[in-house]
Amino acid sequence: MAKRRAGAEAGTPALRVLQEAGVPHTAHPYAHTDGETRFGDEAVRALQQAGVDVTPERVLKTLLADVDGRLVVAVVPVATSLDLKALAAAVGGKRAAMADPARAQRSSGYVLGGISPLGQRTALPTVVDDSALAWPTVLVSGGRRGLQVELSPADLVHLLDAVVAAVAR
Repeated sequence: MAKRRAGAEAGTPALRVLQEAGVPHTAHPYAHTDGETRFGDEAVRALQQAGVDVTPERVLKTLLADVDGRLVVAVVPVATSLDLKALAAAVGGKRAAMADPARAQRSSGYVLGGISPLGQRTALPTVVDDSALAWPTVLVSGGRRGLQVELSPADLVHLLDAVVAAVAR
């Protein structure tokens, strides 16, 4: 996996984090369709059509939840949903609910469908689903709709200082 340094994608905060840390990664741009709201499914389809060997279990979505009044980032496979009770437990909380979309965008600095776990405006506690560790590489949003970035799950967890727990169902 080669490190990408140039191109239109180089300006996203997520890619800058990867570049500054010297983490090997591959940027996978694709055409986002206006009006599409199932962003993870769209990414999987578009990348498969482009010949990238991905599955919905290997492409991860970034979700923000409110756990006892504080925002927490959850990174789970596109093929799954977030177990809010498990997320709360993973960060020592009691109750969790999905964050208000406007609050998620303000906190992360990204738009819905382009929220990356990397390079967020506000550093938040982060939990990566343990299933990510089963893959040699995973893909997460590169910081905009139409861009995924591929990296090792170990590098992802390290860069995010994330907790790894079973939070997907």
